[in-house]
Amino acid sequence: MSDSFQVHPIGWVGKEGNEIRIDIETDFQDCLLGLEGFSHIVVCYWFHENDNPEDRRRLRVHPRKNPANPLTGVFATHAPVRPNLIGMSTCRVISVTGTTIRIDAIDARNGTPVIDIKGYLPDRLKPSEIRVPDWASGPR
Repeated sequence: MSDSFQVHPIGWVGKEGNEIRIDIETDFQDCLLGLEGFSHIVVCYWFHENDNPEDRRRLRVHPRKNPANPLTGVFATHAPVRPNLIGMSTCRVISVTGTTIRIDAIDARNGTPVIDIKGYLPDRLKPSEIRVPDWASGPR
């Protein structure tokens, strides 16, 4: 097994005013076939603006950048600093046209490289089976 991998962008986040979109590279246009049948997608992206040795070594953070929240390991958070800078957002699809996916919102910046997209499938877990820490259940 290899101890490193190469990941290449399949597209880019675009934000202009109130419009939010994902522009897919033309080589991957065929990957979009059938995506319009989903109301939501899961977008995986690279926290490219945090790609430096210091942020990759950061192993604990205060969730939501709030010092009142307990110091927590990055694997228990959605912090953009982590050993591998993969971000993930579930987004509502507004439209899919050509190589452009229009979405309602994403927790990524303009120009963020997108590394994968998956149609959202509802989990089979019952709400009563899900547990989160106190800091995660309150307002953002």
